[in-house]
Amino acid sequence: EVQLVESGGGLVQAGGSLRLSCVASGFTFEDYKIGWFRQAPGKERDMILCIDNRDGATFYADSVKGRFTISSDNAKNTVYLQMNNLKPEDTAVYYCVRSEYFIMNDYEVDYWGQGIRVTVAT
Repeated sequence: EVQLVESGGGLVQAGGSLRLSCVASGFTFEDYKIGWFRQAPGKERDMILCIDNRDGATFYADSVKGRFTISSDNAKNTVYLQMNNLKPEDTAVYYCVRSEYFIMNDYEVDYWGQGIRVTVAT
C-alpha cells in the first residue's frame, strides 16, 4: 500500500522557519517524483516545488523560490520541505504527492498525503 505521511506543520511567526517531512512507503522511492502542493483558504491547490528522486533535479515555483528548499533522503524514503522567511500568505494546507511526472499538475498525481496545516501569524 502506497502511503505518504506528512509531519512538521504548525503555527509560526512571520519570518520564522518550519521543516515539513514526507515519509513514503509502499513503492520504490527512486522511481517517482515527489512534490508539495498547498491550498490556502479560499484558493486553488497549487504545486510549489518538486524533486526527482532518481537524479535530484528540483523545481521551485516563483512564490517560494529563494525561501523554500526541497531535499530527499533516499535511504529514509523521506522528502523534506525547509521553509524559511515564512510569510502570512504561506498559510495553507500542504500536501506531499507522488507522480510519474516532474513539475506535475494535480491530475498527474497518483497519490496524495493527508495534508498538514501551516499557519503563519503576523
